[in-house]
Amino acid sequence: MADGLVTMLAVVTICLLLAGYGRGVQELWARRGPGRVVPGWRVAAFGMGVLMTLAADQGPAHQLAESSLAGHMAQHMLLLLVAGPLLAAGAAGLPLSLATPLPVRRLLARCRAVPPVRRLRRSTAYALLAGGGQAAVLWFWHLPGPYTAAVDRPAVHAVEHLCFVATAWLFWAPVVGASRHRTPAPVAVLLLVGTMLPASALGAVLTFAPEPIYPVRVFHADPLADQQLAGLLMWAPMDLVVLVAALTVFMRWLLLIDHDRPDGLRGGRRRDQATVAAGAGTEGMLQ
Repeated sequence: MADGLVTMLAVVTICLLLAGYGRGVQELWARRGPGRVVPGWRVAAFGMGVLMTLAADQGPAHQLAESSLAGHMAQHMLLLLVAGPLLAAGAAGLPLSLATPLPVRRLLARCRAVPPVRRLRRSTAYALLAGGGQAAVLWFWHLPGPYTAAVDRPAVHAVEHLCFVATAWLFWAPVVGASRHRTPAPVAVLLLVGTMLPASALGAVLTFAPEPIYPVRVFHADPLADQQLAGLLMWAPMDLVVLVAALTVFMRWLLLIDHDRPDGLRGGRRRDQATVAAGAGTEGMLQ
């Protein structure tokens, strides 16, 4: 009974999310033209994010998660490192707001104008909130008590996955979301690296723990080996994805700097060369 109710609620939520996003994109494209404001690749990314969320909760990924801690960790990594970034890349904020009724839209606009909310929307404050939220959620749901409750109760398991998807969506939004809402590159790099460290620490705890830290029933045949594999599945993919993202953001930032001031830089070099030549000529005349 509980499984069926949770499944029904999940299906209804996903259908409403897709319908709202599609309605908002349709309105934007009707006003501005197809592919404007929200490009087609962002719409495809959002759809893929929803599909990856469903794939993590159903089918082979779900069966693997039911049989071992490592499988459960792989399920979590799909939500955090694949579904979350894809949903964030969909830039769903504007389409979803346009899909809401006008009174709700006005209420949201008034909420965004409140001084505390404006302060939280600043790049640095948002980065701290998003990064801290993801680290806190990741650690909380991998403590023995909450993790065991999620394994034993489908409703708690659904809340766990909702927390992972929501925090990953918020975390990746300032990195891969709409350009008008992106965090400045230096802040984004610090956000990525700073959030990677607590996840790496949790992966190290699971990998190097001398004995299983969860009840034996959540493991595969060899509990300690299963826990070590789960720690590695958290540690290596998280570090790899976040480091690649941080390096990409950093390189794009350097390219933008070079693109914005190439003439000034070249002019500076030319002025330096002219100064050296003039100095050499003056020295020759003195000799």
